[in-house]
Amino acid sequence: MSEPAGDPGVPLDNAKEEVCGPTCTGENSKHDSAACASNSEIKSRAVVKYSAAPPPASYALLQEKTDLKLPPANWLRESPQLGSAGTTILGSSSKSKPFSSFGMAYDFIDCVGDDVDVVSDSENIKKLLKIPYSKSHVSMAVHRVGRTLLLDDLDIQELFMSSSQTGDWTWLKEFYQRLIDQKWQRKKKSKEHWYQKAILSKFLYHSVNSDGAAEPVSDGLNEGEEDGTEEFRSSWPTAFTSASTDAEEADVPQQEGIPVDSKYALDQVASVSKEQNLPMLFNEGENSQGLRNDFIRNIMWTFEDIHMLVGSNMPIFGGGRYPAVSLRLRDNNKPINILTGIDYWLDNLMCNVPELVMCFHVNGIVQKYEMIKTEDIPHLEHSTFSTRVVKDIAQNILSFLKSNCTKEGHTYWLFKASGSDIVKLYDLTTLCEEAEEEKCQNPFTLPVAVLLYKVASNLMLNSRHGRKHYGTIRTLLLNCIKLLDQDRHPQIIASAHYMLSELFQLDEPPQEDGAESYGVGGSEDSYSDDDREEEEETELTEDSDENSSGSSQNDQKAVAVISSVGELSVPEKYKSTHQIRPSCAFPVSQDKEEKCRHVLSYVLKGLKAVDGTIKKESDLPAADPYTPIPLKYKDRSAAGACAAETGISPLLERVGPLEADQNHPTRSGMIPGSWQHRLKLQLFLKASKAYYVLSDAATNLLKYGRALRYIKLSLQCYDAYCSVSGTLHPHVLYFHSQCLSLCGDIQLMLAQNANNRAAYLEEYSYQTKEDQEFLHSLHRESSCQAFNMATDLATDPEYQLFVGNKCYEAAYELLVSDVLKDHASDQLPQVLKRLGNIRNEMGVYYMNQAAAMQAEKEVKMSVTVAEQELWKKSFAFFEKGMKDFEVIADSTNTALLLCNTGRLMRICAQAHCATAANQNRGEFSPEEALYYNKAIDYYLQAMKSLSCRESHPAVWDSVNWELSTTYFTLATLLQDYAPLSRKAQEQIEREVTEAMMKSLKYCDLHTESARQPLYQYRAATIHHRLASMYHSCFRNQVGDEHLRKQHRSLAELHYSKAVCLFLSLKDSPCELLRTLLERVAFAEFTMAGQSSSAAKLKSLTAALEIMTEARHAFQLIYNDLLQEQTELNEQDQAESTESPEVAADISTGLNLKEVMKLIGVFEPSFSFLLLQLIKLMTTAKKKPSNKDEETLKTYKNVYSKMLRAEKNAPLLDRVNLYVELLQQLTPQTGGDDTASHS
Repeated sequence: MSEPAGDPGVPLDNAKEEVCGPTCTGENSKHDSAACASNSEIKSRAVVKYSAAPPPASYALLQEKTDLKLPPANWLRESPQLGSAGTTILGSSSKSKPFSSFGMAYDFIDCVGDDVDVVSDSENIKKLLKIPYSKSHVSMAVHRVGRTLLLDDLDIQELFMSSSQTGDWTWLKEFYQRLIDQKWQRKKKSKEHWYQKAILSKFLYHSVNSDGAAEPVSDGLNEGEEDGTEEFRSSWPTAFTSASTDAEEADVPQQEGIPVDSKYALDQVASVSKEQNLPMLFNEGENSQGLRNDFIRNIMWTFEDIHMLVGSNMPIFGGGRYPAVSLRLRDNNKPINILTGIDYWLDNLMCNVPELVMCFHVNGIVQKYEMIKTEDIPHLEHSTFSTRVVKDIAQNILSFLKSNCTKEGHTYWLFKASGSDIVKLYDLTTLCEEAEEEKCQNPFTLPVAVLLYKVASNLMLNSRHGRKHYGTIRTLLLNCIKLLDQDRHPQIIASAHYMLSELFQLDEPPQEDGAESYGVGGSEDSYSDDDREEEEETELTEDSDENSSGSSQNDQKAVAVISSVGELSVPEKYKSTHQIRPSCAFPVSQDKEEKCRHVLSYVLKGLKAVDGTIKKESDLPAADPYTPIPLKYKDRSAAGACAAETGISPLLERVGPLEADQNHPTRSGMIPGSWQHRLKLQLFLKASKAYYVLSDAATNLLKYGRALRYIKLSLQCYDAYCSVSGTLHPHVLYFHSQCLSLCGDIQLMLAQNANNRAAYLEEYSYQTKEDQEFLHSLHRESSCQAFNMATDLATDPEYQLFVGNKCYEAAYELLVSDVLKDHASDQLPQVLKRLGNIRNEMGVYYMNQAAAMQAEKEVKMSVTVAEQELWKKSFAFFEKGMKDFEVIADSTNTALLLCNTGRLMRICAQAHCATAANQNRGEFSPEEALYYNKAIDYYLQAMKSLSCRESHPAVWDSVNWELSTTYFTLATLLQDYAPLSRKAQEQIEREVTEAMMKSLKYCDLHTESARQPLYQYRAATIHHRLASMYHSCFRNQVGDEHLRKQHRSLAELHYSKAVCLFLSLKDSPCELLRTLLERVAFAEFTMAGQSSSAAKLKSLTAALEIMTEARHAFQLIYNDLLQEQTELNEQDQAESTESPEVAADISTGLNLKEVMKLIGVFEPSFSFLLLQLIKLMTTAKKKPSNKDEETLKTYKNVYSKMLRAEKNAPLLDRVNLYVELLQQLTPQTGGDDTASHS
């Protein structure tokens, strides 16, 4: 708005009003808006959005006989009370400027597109509503922006005059001449016309109070009294390609109360203060005078259900008890006709003025004043009209225009010839395209494109937390781009493409089922249903054909026709038959890759638009955008990885904000601070984010080669961003840390999936045409080499782990830097977790290398230096990883790393295994003991870290198992390879017992899990080993009878527990049988020291009871052998009937050699027990009871069968025999299946 001239004490801010209904220009009058309606049936409400006039001042009541032909002293001086109504040439001009609606739309951008139906000069609104009553011609330009129609007066003859020198619009001139069937000529205004305007102007200046400040008006305002063409010609901007002059830019209207975020401003893409408004930012001619909002007030007028933003210059006065009135001058000899009455009524309704003061004159001599209420105007004599009919006309015209002006960016022409009843609507844009004229020759092209851009920008800023307008924004921007020539307006086009890319939110979570979907595609330039539009078009065309005459050919070119203006008075005659969509569907798939491709497509177009404006430097490296840029494929050894340590430095170079040399052009020649510079920054960053999302999606699909290619492109975009950016903002650095973290993830996964390296290489090497064009644009600003080390595809897993580790370290350094330490609370724990994880992986990698090196050694030699180096590396990474997890209090992962360190200690212990001269295993060495005890310490720390099983059952069970295993291994090695050269037997036995019992302590026999059978087997083995050890001690112990008894009872206890556990396992028959045989041997040895027959009989009976338990072991062995034989028979049958091929080996897992060895011990032991029992029972002095006789008979029977058994019988038969014989003995011994378990 231009500031009001005159009284400097009325600032612009105070003039802006947001008052409902009653107030017109800022005064606190309290009239109800209903007073402005002619009757209760018409609803009218006016809200003043802006006023450049001071509060209404009282008008001067002129004396009767005052001669208005005499000019007052203040005539033609600027007055804030009259505004432009007084300063326009000889009074108020009814002629509307061709772009007045655009000026208003720019200033009230929030209203455009959705809330408002029409934006126009009040004069145009009145002209439309008077169409059925008037024979005068109507010529208006109509433009659609969203749901809003912009109406502007289109003086077609003036357009031809202004373009006659250039030859533009010749096609329209010919079309117009055919339309009116005569050669056009400019009509001169009559002297009477100018006389009446002069009288009105003088009357208004007479009516202004004498205290109203007035200032001289420049002489230029007096020009053109004889010919009014200059007034119009000066306001028509014929050229929109030249930049505004300094004077024009200095006089750009200021927007009041409409803060616009600078992010989407054309000349302020990034880092601009919010005080700068959109109109200030264009430099392509759109601020010329035709786009000014020159109205004294802008009013939001709601007429029935139609919302209109109108501009009005009508002077409003206050007068005593009448706080707001309009002044009118009438010739007393001429009655008020209906057109004048509608004019007065609509003016008062729009400005919410409740009354009208009419001054009557005769030949310029004041006669009298008359006060008329607004609601009485429709009932004045000679000007009676129906307000309901006016309302119907308004609704019909709006419906007609909305139904047919459907394409954004198109210029529609509403035309009614003088004296004609037919109203036609033409699509000038389509006619222009048919005429093959350049789109820039349409003077509306740039204002429309700029408005589309501004509305989209405003919607974008107001839609930050919702996507309901995204479809509309996309349509607006695409239509904006269609209108403009990239060579002439690259800035708007590049900005529009950037905004299009911003519509695609790359970081939002996928929508849940049932959520609002944006996946339906919509038309890019139309807001109506195409089918219905065609139906209406056909229907309207048919109607027009019935009334057509000689102009049928031109009717066919019309979009729509109102065949008779009388139809506009029929209620709902042109009511729209379809609902205009408030917002277009946003055609975006939920597929992330598709979203990113859309983003990259728009960003690339934006970059091309920017690049086209930058002068090419002679030293710029030439590159063919369609030639693939080779991606290096590197193979580095472990030594190379260490040497590449220096290559990581670029990752950390950009941690702090960079100091920019603002005067130094970039590599392509861009000047820092220019619009190209700011826009390129945003485009580079958006492209980097899109490639990051693509990389993340490819990682989730396990396409690690593709993921590495995308993250390489993302970091190349970031590198280009850094090359042209003066300062790296925290959010950019934060995003960079995310890129590095993802790069680390990909390198880690590549290292873990080395088997698919060929497929990954193929994915990595592939390039699309779009990617190549991107690289070409990036190379204009940067060599893009800074992050090559991090994004190369190597063949060595060690190097990949090394690079991944360095990426995580760089990301961590960024997050803890001064710039980000207050912004990275969420990301830091994630990066530390990743860092701890990859350090664990590297520790495991070096640990496995050491284990493999140890396994490859044919001869157990002393530990090599290479092994020791691998241990050190592994241990160092485990330690660092533990520290990372401790920082974030991740006890579970800390426990896992402690567990891995324990495993490393066990590998070290195995490497220190002593070897005797004959290459056999030597005694258990002190080094082995040291490392095993270190391993135990780490496992105990892991248990302590977890504190209880509930914190993480799986990890707890794993650590528990490893701890039990370590104790068991330690005890076994101490027992089997006792260091007798260094320690006493008793000390070794104590250590073995202690280690075995600790291992037993961590055997979880009660929790149901996959490891439960393993725990049971281990516990059984521990009891067996302890029993064997105590058995040996009992046999070898001499002298200390107390100690012997203790060893005897302990051996008996552990044998008993071992048998119980082996019996419960069902899959360890050999171990069970061996334990039972050892237990029998222990019983026999005990018997050897007894002298009485009764004691010996008791011991032998107990030993036989133990032996009968062997039936369970033999039964299991029998079942396994039977299954094996059955499978072999089936295999033989299959080979003979079907296939000659050799079938796979059938194996039940039974160790036949071990079985035969145990049977070799069982048979003589069993026979000996039976024989001794038979002898003792036969020679007993005591008379045997009946039960004893039966038992003796059974023993003899079993013994007889044992002796007669064939030694060469098949193993299956022999085992079956043992089962039967032992089964026979079971009742006689009085035992059941669990007799010996106690």
